[in-house]
Amino acid sequence: MQAHGERWRAPYACDPAASRGRLIREETSPTRSEFQRDRDRIIHSSAFRRLKHKTQVFVYHEGDHYRTRLTHSIEVSQIARAIARSLGLDEDLAEALALSHDLGHTPFGHTGEDALDACMEGFGGFDHNAQALRIVTRLERRYATFDGLNLTWETLEGLVKHNGPLVDADGRPFGRYGERGVPGAITEYNERDDLWLATHAGGEAQAAAIADDIAYDAHDIDDGLRAELFALDDLRAVPFLAELLDDIARRYPGLERPRVIHELVRRVITRFVEDVIAESGRRLARLAPADADAIRRAGLQVVAFSPAMAAADEAIKGFLYPNMYRHQRVMRVRREAEAVVRDLFGKFVREPQLMPEEWRLDRAREEEPRVARRVADYIAGMTDGYALQEHRRLFDATPELR
Repeated sequence: MQAHGERWRAPYACDPAASRGRLIREETSPTRSEFQRDRDRIIHSSAFRRLKHKTQVFVYHEGDHYRTRLTHSIEVSQIARAIARSLGLDEDLAEALALSHDLGHTPFGHTGEDALDACMEGFGGFDHNAQALRIVTRLERRYATFDGLNLTWETLEGLVKHNGPLVDADGRPFGRYGERGVPGAITEYNERDDLWLATHAGGEAQAAAIADDIAYDAHDIDDGLRAELFALDDLRAVPFLAELLDDIARRYPGLERPRVIHELVRRVITRFVEDVIAESGRRLARLAPADADAIRRAGLQVVAFSPAMAAADEAIKGFLYPNMYRHQRVMRVRREAEAVVRDLFGKFVREPQLMPEEWRLDRAREEEPRVARRVADYIAGMTDGYALQEHRRLFDATPELR
């Protein structure tokens, strides 16, 4: 154990005592490390609380047992800490990144993001990672001396690079940003505080990112079964899941369905986590990184699945895409949710005075891109329920989204 209750860290872990610091200088805390302070600021933010009422994945259901963005983030943080602990990474930074990775999501899950991105075509588009950066650097207004949360460089870097590098060594956007370019919110902040957009993130951010994959593979199986979008036997189309189901049947013949589901979900998480720890250990041994920057400059993902488990992950996602995310009942709700977001966006762009006072702009005096971004910020911050409430206030008919 180290100061502030921190555990042992390997030389390649991010060290809060050696952090690159915050954009706005602050006195250090006598009781918490810099990454612990980041985690606490994220938990106490308004944006984090709103995740309680934001959709994780649309399912046709009645009930309170499905994942929300908040419960998903908590599950990711638990898995990220387990991975970080085993690899000697900083657990607090991994936890902070896991808890913050979905702060920029809109109401209605990816449906809302797709709709808002379409509405913002011509105004820079909408990207939830860029929106998370806007939230923690600008939109949270709680502290007396700065906007945002004034998080450390390491947390901001990991947040922005949740999906890996954004540009190549020559500064050209690639991957998800190859066609449209890096979102303006990221490039604007990067001009003030270089986040090394061409490298991978530190090991803690990689642990949080792969924990995100593990969590939603597992809990989307659970939620999809609960919503009866598919059956247990349907999962046998994925060899990895068939193997786990066979093992459960051998060990516990005649086990009732709810317990079978739980045994399956916990095995999915365990197998993935153990694989990540083993594969990442092998990669770290080969790389022998002397510090955290050596992981950033490695040119490959260091915290990763083995090839076999990467194939299993891809197979699970390949099953869930048609059987859950594009299920006909889910798609019907998606269409209705998209209409809600489009209606709200169009209404507020035309009449921004209809937004709450702290969000209003003078439409006659402001340029359209600024008005559109302001409206996007307002809508992105809404919970599912508040978006529907606003729609009911402004329109004659509002779908139930059931």
